[in-house]
Amino acid sequence: MAVKRAIDAVAALLGLVLLSPLLALIAIAVRLDSPGPALYRARRIGKDGRPFAMYKFRTMVAGADRQGPAVTAGGDRRVTRIGRWLRRSKLDELPQLLNVLRGDMSLVGPRPEDLKYVALYTPAQREVLCVRPGITGLATVKYRHEEQLLAAAGDLEATYRQVMQEKLAFDLEYVRRRSLWLDLRIILATLMEIAR
Repeated sequence: MAVKRAIDAVAALLGLVLLSPLLALIAIAVRLDSPGPALYRARRIGKDGRPFAMYKFRTMVAGADRQGPAVTAGGDRRVTRIGRWLRRSKLDELPQLLNVLRGDMSLVGPRPEDLKYVALYTPAQREVLCVRPGITGLATVKYRHEEQLLAAAGDLEATYRQVMQEKLAFDLEYVRRRSLWLDLRIILATLMEIAR
């Protein structure tokens, strides 16, 4: 949808310009809190199954991906002090405006997943790959407390796979119902959750 892409690009550019002082402050805080880069590049699968580097502010100790599971639950000791706050406020996701500007992502869409988990999708579930992944989406709003849910899990991997199936159902619903009006409602719902 050309109109959606144009809105995404303009909104991402405006967001990056207007939020640049905040982005700079967060980057400095991340660097001061623990050694390592301010940004983390997560390998994710995007539209049509193409891999891309998704940007986030680093919320865990450097090299955390080699020190534990790929899934993060609440209470994970690899998460830094500033990282806990960034995750709660969702401000760690702001660098994804760069991904939106580049065309890797959209403001609203299914959350991009790691190849390890995309490989588990059924042919019907792969329909979520026909649209650009989003910074927020229907599943993101419904599962806003996912880390707390996973923290109570006995088997983190098995629980995440179950949650992923449920989230995919919401993502497929979004793909089938997608419209600019639905996008606006999801953005407003996301902002309300952050404000809480």
